[in-house]
Amino acid sequence: MVQSFNIAALRSGWKLLRKPSLLMPQMVVSDIRAIPFAKLHQIGIKYLVFDKDNCLTAPYIDQIHPEFKHVWSQCLSIFSPCNILIVSNSVGTRDDPKGHGAERVERGLGVPVLRHVEKKPRCGAEILDALGADSPADIAVVGDRLFTDVALANLSGMVSIWTQVIVSEKGDNRAAALIRTLEHRLYNLTIHMHDVYALLCKLSTSLGF
Repeated sequence: MVQSFNIAALRSGWKLLRKPSLLMPQMVVSDIRAIPFAKLHQIGIKYLVFDKDNCLTAPYIDQIHPEFKHVWSQCLSIFSPCNILIVSNSVGTRDDPKGHGAERVERGLGVPVLRHVEKKPRCGAEILDALGADSPADIAVVGDRLFTDVALANLSGMVSIWTQVIVSEKGDNRAAALIRTLEHRLYNLTIHMHDVYALLCKLSTSLGF
């Protein structure tokens, strides 16, 4: 399935660039195997929203990545499929007009796919409505993209979890792959600048400034 240009991300772009903190995840993990699902549930997270490509599956594949099968089963057991939602910027959108792609993913992953008009990061209201959640703080969003998945969570008041290691570059959308590379560089630069600032503050304090 070809993914169309993401107008929603473009409309949100200036706001995100003016406030880069919206791109900073609250939790950073290598991949979903490092997510403490039981702990999340214990601290009050009631619902999980997942990106699909390069988070749960290889690009444009409808089955869970083989190395994730065990942890995916654990996740389904802890949260229940009815409290988990796949939110993609391809299946379930206008790029999937008859919904066949969403239906294949639902069969492959065993959880519902959100049918949404607005693409990430602007579909927070549609997610809340689909899950029937009382508060966005009850929802954690898991994905590999800062400008879509993490921004969606932070703009909507949800918990943002960023998976840094992608499943595969094979078959990936070229534009998405390029933007992901830029996102990683932006994140690393931001972390570096934060570390420098913290060091300067520490030095200033120790020197009595």
